[in-house]
Amino acid sequence: MDADTSRALLSRAIARVANRDNDALKYVYRHTSAKLFGVCLRILNDREEAEDVLQDVYLTVWNKADRFDPEKASPITWLVAMARNRSIDRIRARGGRVMAGVDEAEALPDTAPLASTVVETDEERLRLNGCIDQLDPKHAGAVRTAFFEGLTYDALAQSLGVPLGTMKSWIRRSLISLRACLEA
Repeated sequence: MDADTSRALLSRAIARVANRDNDALKYVYRHTSAKLFGVCLRILNDREEAEDVLQDVYLTVWNKADRFDPEKASPITWLVAMARNRSIDRIRARGGRVMAGVDEAEALPDTAPLASTVVETDEERLRLNGCIDQLDPKHAGAVRTAFFEGLTYDALAQSLGVPLGTMKSWIRRSLISLRACLEA
């Protein structure tokens, strides 16, 4: 599933949560809880506290889903901001940051990327896809196939029935256009 579809489904689910749809809340939880738990855990450094805050986040989603505006933010950005703010509020309420010991950190490895990295990556992917969509459809398909599926220029030229030199020209001009679009 691509990022646009995922974002749209999550936005619709949050809209259904605003109408008190339990299944929609389950959908939102299933598709976002790992990321949001990671945000809470990184800030709080305490698994139990992160679980409590995460529960509070979804309670807030249940009660304030009608305030989500997909025109202002993506659903994951809205949820990550909520998790981050709730975690910071928890730290303030306890009077400062309690750091876990080195021994505890070793027992709890977290290999997941930061939520901010995931959000940035999604936004970059959307921007790249938008730039690719501005290319001629044949050229866009060639770029996607060559760089995302790993097909060689030669195999791509054969599959599309064009000379290898033509394929190389399409890809080269497309990459120049993409660079200009992404730098704008």
